[in-house]
Amino acid sequence: MRPRILVIDDNEDIATAIRLLLEIQGFECLSARTPEEGLRRVQSEPFDLVIQDMNFGAEMTSGVEGVALFERLRTASPDLPIILITAWTHLETAVSLVKSGAADYLAKPWEDDKLVTSVRNLLELSELQHDQRQAGARRRKRKADLAARFDLCGVVFESEAMLTVVDMATRVAHSDASVLITGPNGSGKEKIAEIVQANSSCAQGPFVRVNIGALSPSLLEAELFGAEPGAYTGSAKRRAGRFELADGGTLFLDEIGNLPLDGQMKLLRVLETGQFERLGGTETLTVNVRVISATNADLRGSIADRTFREDLYYRLNTIQLDLPPLRERSEDVLPLAQSFLAPGWALDESARDRLRGHNWPGNVRELRSSIKRGMLLAPGPRIAAEHLGLGGGSNAAATPHSPTTRSRDEPSQTELLEALRASNGTVSDAARMLGLSRSALYRRMKKFGIGES
Repeated sequence: MRPRILVIDDNEDIATAIRLLLEIQGFECLSARTPEEGLRRVQSEPFDLVIQDMNFGAEMTSGVEGVALFERLRTASPDLPIILITAWTHLETAVSLVKSGAADYLAKPWEDDKLVTSVRNLLELSELQHDQRQAGARRRKRKADLAARFDLCGVVFESEAMLTVVDMATRVAHSDASVLITGPNGSGKEKIAEIVQANSSCAQGPFVRVNIGALSPSLLEAELFGAEPGAYTGSAKRRAGRFELADGGTLFLDEIGNLPLDGQMKLLRVLETGQFERLGGTETLTVNVRVISATNADLRGSIADRTFREDLYYRLNTIQLDLPPLRERSEDVLPLAQSFLAPGWALDESARDRLRGHNWPGNVRELRSSIKRGMLLAPGPRIAAEHLGLGGGSNAAATPHSPTTRSRDEPSQTELLEALRASNGTVSDAARMLGLSRSALYRRMKKFGIGES
């Protein structure tokens, strides 16, 4: 179907010249002689673009009628591209209308090539925007359908990438298959695990979380499988492990790539048989646990390096959910930022621009920390760009050798310092921002020589 264009001009010669020019180019072009007729046709017929004059009538030279027509056309059809044809004396008015939403303006006498080029470009742009609006509408409907059928655990997102992950999480939730969630540090893997658990057949059972990277290697086995009295120094009574505590429910193993090889062998046995012994004990225990694991490491690379068992990898990733970094789902940045604001707080336009332009090497964790920092530093309940602590502008695209793309099993020294500053040195709050336990944060502070003060 040929694009339909409406020319609104009281000068019949001008309207005819534009109509013939555009029809030669393959467009369907109609005309209207008055603002009233033009508005009536736009309200009753489908058009892809409007070309309108700024003055109607021999005595009219102020452009007032053109401004009024433009505003009424915008009200009637907000997405309809409008090109203004104006005398050079009204260029200032035309520029003002472009800022208000007009697609383009051309001064009389116009150049045919420029007019045709503008029409073609605007029609292509309008088609692209139409497709984007339709895709957005479909995405919102899919999201609403998911929210009506499943517990999404308050996850905040707008992007197609996150919708795909959340959709897959709800679809695999009712199976008993092991799920492996991959993605960079701070991208929200635990939230996806919560969605899987909340919609699973064992949703009413316990949901036990374990951060493997935060556990001392010497106590890892006792943490996971429990211990009998005297099994290690200081163990005076029997201790239930995380598998026992998760019996009948779900065990979430975060940073699974940090599990030592001997722990991997014991985990593989539990996954295959549901059986294990407490540290220092001989009694074989049997549990029914659904395991969800997560990692920011390249487990295939670890397999090649012989630091991760291949058989365990295939047991863990019956279903694999790949969570993209925040920089690849920019539509989620502002909705997430809004969700982190305390009641009564807001972001001004400079803060929004800074958030949109940042590269987010620390992902959602960095965004949350930036918003908390902004609420601490802003003098009132309105955060500006300078309160976010994100530097002077957007980050350069990460290169393969840049620190933003390196594989990290724990927060960097910079992230630790930023979290401590944002929490006014309160370790428990900083640990919560970073997704760590207090003890894990203390160990990292000691590693980097950071004092609690």
